[in-house]
Amino acid sequence: MSQMRRQLLGTAASGVGWVGVIVATATNDWVRTCDYTKTTCVRMDELSSRGLWAECVISPSLYHCVGLTQILTLPAYVQTARALMICACLLGLPAMLLILMSMACVRLQNDTSAVKKRRARVGGVLFIFMAVCSIISTIWFPIGANKEEDLMSFGFSLYSGWVGSALCLVGGIIILCCQGIDPGTPSRDNSFYYSGNRGTATLLDPPANHAKSARV
Repeated sequence: MSQMRRQLLGTAASGVGWVGVIVATATNDWVRTCDYTKTTCVRMDELSSRGLWAECVISPSLYHCVGLTQILTLPAYVQTARALMICACLLGLPAMLLILMSMACVRLQNDTSAVKKRRARVGGVLFIFMAVCSIISTIWFPIGANKEEDLMSFGFSLYSGWVGSALCLVGGIIILCCQGIDPGTPSRDNSFYYSGNRGTATLLDPPANHAKSARV
């Protein structure tokens, strides 16, 4: 698979993952908890759905949500999860712009191959950092919720966050791997220089011997 195809694959995976992280952040079906005993909740078919921004009551005849607006009284795991998910969503924008500007089909003024590779690497690192923020948030939140109430199940928002985090992580790694390593400044060690009076290539120690050969 060519480098361009690998970069397109990594960009597509990271883009889909970014959308998944945004969906997880915006929706409130992270965990399903029970306000009573598990047996009572199963019999009544009534569960509470909790997310970053609201807590809802779900039953066959009722769906009611209460916003979590009291920031100072919220548990630490909710506030931390909010901060990490918002950070992850915001990081996706510069990461995607850098990746798109590093594409071979995009040409900017004074663009070089080295500059494009640096852009792609920075974008890949941002996607990986974004995935780490989302993974920490989506793992810590259900653990904290389970300590407060009995955790019945995970919601679709949490699954969306997990899938999005995994895609961003894989996409970022693919983007980094397909860029290779900068060759840097070519080394002059073990270079061959041609001497005019011999007509053969001679291994010399640059730069002193090269200057001597040039004067011959």
